[in-house]
Amino acid sequence: MNTHSTKFKVRLGLFVAAGFVLFAIAIFLIGRQKNLFNPVFSLSTTFYNVSGLQVGNNIRFSGINVGTVDNIKIINDSTVQVSMVVQKKVQPFIKTDGMVLIGSEGIIGDRVLIITQGSADTKSVKSGQFLSSVEPVETDAIMASLDITVQNAEIISGQLIEILYDINQGKGTLGMLIQDSTMAKSLNKTMGNLQKSSKGLNENMEAAKSNFLLRGYFRKKERAAEKKKEEAAEAKKE
Repeated sequence: MNTHSTKFKVRLGLFVAAGFVLFAIAIFLIGRQKNLFNPVFSLSTTFYNVSGLQVGNNIRFSGINVGTVDNIKIINDSTVQVSMVVQKKVQPFIKTDGMVLIGSEGIIGDRVLIITQGSADTKSVKSGQFLSSVEPVETDAIMASLDITVQNAEIISGQLIEILYDINQGKGTLGMLIQDSTMAKSLNKTMGNLQKSSKGLNENMEAAKSNFLLRGYFRKKERAAEKKKEEAAEAKKE
């Protein structure tokens, strides 16, 4: 009987000790997350819409968790005040022209507050400082914009399919050129005639320059062109 009682007391003692250890670990983890064991200072900002931000969410500066959201309070129908507690050791690095925006941990993670880096020559924030904010972009607005883009792409794709179908059926000028071999040959012949005409025109011009009646006219034009080039060169030198 005494042996059974002793075993029960030992088990009860171990259970109580394990409970105290787990309780201490939980207090330590919660306290570290809430910055209960670190010196902190307060900051505040306002938003029109906090977009799901909650008390206890992390605050990040330069990608590092430096504090937590302490309080969220509705001021009026268009303003929500967010109070923050931030580790004292990062106070010198947060500038008065820094901005506060709402981000998220991953695509569908918890919301976080992000404090941007301000100008290097700006003063550091003081405890109780108010920082300006950047309103978050709502997911619904992004999805609506993507939906419009998809609809426009679908319309354009349909129109391109119709154009390609008409071309394949020989409709329109381009379709006729592609499908009608006779017209294509005629177009090639026309281009060949234009090239021959251009070549003949150049030959006629060369012959005209050699003609003693027109030789003086062409020489006069050449001298005038050379004179203009010389004047332009002198103007650049000046």
